[in-house]
Amino acid sequence: MTLLDTSYHKRHRAERLRNPEFAREYEATRRQIDQIDAVVRTLDHLRIQAGMPKAELARRIGKNPAAIRRLFSSEVNPELGTVAAIAVALNAEIKIVPQKAGRTPRRRRPPGDVAGVV
Repeated sequence: MTLLDTSYHKRHRAERLRNPEFAREYEATRRQIDQIDAVVRTLDHLRIQAGMPKAELARRIGKNPAAIRRLFSSEVNPELGTVAAIAVALNAEIKIVPQKAGRTPRRRRPPGDVAGVV
């Protein structure tokens, strides 16, 4: 098996992370991706615990089995409706839990928005 040399990309990312604005955006995006991954992993774990094949889960929520296989086997950004349907099919619920005080993400203003009014 040939390993991919990612040293250039690691150096390039490290260089870009020195820019505070880029570092903030990178961290926010990384946190979003990590949260999506955690939800998908939890749903897949619940599916396995229930002994439910992916095809059966797809049938229960009215989705194509290939879409469910992709959801659990690759990095995708699932629609919230699909996530909610899977949770219901697995007798689970989705909750949003506030983070500890002091970690509130800052909202970015759109370009040209000087006063914060869009």
